[in-house]
Amino acid sequence: MVYHIPALLEESIEGLNVRPDGIYVDVTFGGGGHSMEILKRLKTGKLIAFDQDEDARLNVPESKNFIFLDQNFRFLKNNLMFNGINSIDGLIADLGVSFHQFDEPERGFTFRHDAPLDMRMNKSGSLTAAILIRTMDEARLADVFYNYGELTNSRRIAREIVSARALISVETAGDLVSAIRKLAPPRQEHKFYAKVFQALRIAVNHEIDFLKEMLLQALTMLSKGGRLVVITYHSLEDRVVKNFMRTGNFEGIEKKDFYGNPETPFRLVNKKGTTPCAEEISKNNRSRSARLRIAEKI
Repeated sequence: MVYHIPALLEESIEGLNVRPDGIYVDVTFGGGGHSMEILKRLKTGKLIAFDQDEDARLNVPESKNFIFLDQNFRFLKNNLMFNGINSIDGLIADLGVSFHQFDEPERGFTFRHDAPLDMRMNKSGSLTAAILIRTMDEARLADVFYNYGELTNSRRIAREIVSARALISVETAGDLVSAIRKLAPPRQEHKFYAKVFQALRIAVNHEIDFLKEMLLQALTMLSKGGRLVVITYHSLEDRVVKNFMRTGNFEGIEKKDFYGNPETPFRLVNKKGTTPCAEEISKNNRSRSARLRIAEKI
């Protein structure tokens, strides 16, 4: 089984602008696809990789230029400074879920398998999707589906789940799909279920909050001219990244100096972002929703 096929691999590594003596960070190591390409370009430089999924450790290469940290990227700055690194020349993040995580039924990331509703990226974490569904009240569940799945019928979804869990224990993907099946739009069932599962996964793993924490720390760690390279897969995380790169804040509010010039910590390298070409999508359909954004610290 292929652990993961990176989306926009060549474009992202080119955007990172790797120097042989530079210090770089891959905060989503996974199968190591991006890290391996960075290592090929290093001579005296260093690459530090983060991944909280214990399965990723199986892909760690033997290299004097490489440090692997089994940590969530929200702890970026502390871990770098603990390892004697005060600034970096580039950081890459390939967000979302890897092939490996999707294709392991027991991880519970997809509705394609009737597996336990787990969805933890860090398997040592205590909160699972099943616990979230069992313990959240209807209003909070509705907020999860509206905020993280952008589902306009979030209240009805929450109501159906609460009604179902009063009769049965909603513990598996099959239980959840059965509870909300009548709400799935005809011929759009897969898209509907994907958004529901996405919302739960984001909530379980605090993905948006931790992404924001990582980006703020990346800004403080990047040296002048350092590159921030991020691949997103849905509108929520893409909006966070786009706003941050454009304005230095997550609301997208442009600040100006006394003379009316925009004040921003970054220069956008690809202003509209880069999406996969048709050839890449034909080889890797999961890259269809990928968007690459690159910024350089001013």
